[in-house]
Amino acid sequence: MQAGRTEQGGGARRKLVIVAGPTASGKSALAMQLAQRLAGTVINADAMQCYRELRILTARPSLADEAAVPHALYGVRAATEPANAAWWRAAALGVMNAATMPILCGGTGMYLASLLRGIAEVPEIPAAARAEARHLVAEIGAPAVHAKLMAVDPETAGKLFAADSQRIARAWEVWRGTGHGLAYWQTRPAEKLAGWDVRMILLDPPRPDLRAAIETRFAAMLELGAIEEVKNLLALGLNPALPLLRAHGVPELGAFLRGEKTLTEAAAAAILVTYQYTKRQSTWFRHQALVDKSALHIIHARIDGSAQFSESFVDNLINFITQAG
Repeated sequence: MQAGRTEQGGGARRKLVIVAGPTASGKSALAMQLAQRLAGTVINADAMQCYRELRILTARPSLADEAAVPHALYGVRAATEPANAAWWRAAALGVMNAATMPILCGGTGMYLASLLRGIAEVPEIPAAARAEARHLVAEIGAPAVHAKLMAVDPETAGKLFAADSQRIARAWEVWRGTGHGLAYWQTRPAEKLAGWDVRMILLDPPRPDLRAAIETRFAAMLELGAIEEVKNLLALGLNPALPLLRAHGVPELGAFLRGEKTLTEAAAAAILVTYQYTKRQSTWFRHQALVDKSALHIIHARIDGSAQFSESFVDNLINFITQAG
């Protein structure tokens, strides 16, 4: 086996590129440019882009993009198979080891942190506990389950937003399925990523640019068929507590399809929740030291197309990536 191709491997460290930042900041376009120059594989690090049912609304790479450079972990899970950081970490490590130049691309900070810092190994959760958690969230709502969790596992509950249905369901199933809260398992020893020379490119565009990009992108999604995509997803009759059913735009366009909102109202609501999410993403990335400063390159601009990919711009990034670590 080639040296450095395992998480703990010895010998020369291999390069790992991370392109991170908030939604609609231009991560995918930049990752593709780097992949073309470095013979790289773009590896998904976005929780919602793992699912196959929503290509348009989750802004997954197009078929043309996937044909242009190798992509991995996009659209590989069914909506009925909730993804989590532990699954993604194991899958990402497998792709990284096989790729010539792995390029992680995404804005799910929890996934990136799990890869770089390690993740506590939670025992396998019984199916009954998982089903109970999702049923409970769907029946009484995430805030009510959060209140119940606060009574039995305040350490975990205190770290969660009351409206975060996905993480609250996960916390409840872990407590019910193991007898310990998620916070307990997170204190167990975790193995950090080793054997890799990590270079992180963080996009941190101005807020007005990001808001404008979200508006433009959502309008394009509607033209590409996002309404029909949501209609097909809802027709499956899935548990509303499943993560994909909470993807930005799904509840809002669902309300439009049921006649509860006009399309203008639904679009405005979807744009607002997406923008609010990008603010949380940007704040998280600014305050999390995932890599050393010498391994971090911040771009205070949105990447909006080929006009920005001047030879000098890309050359500077390539030099940053390939410099000795």
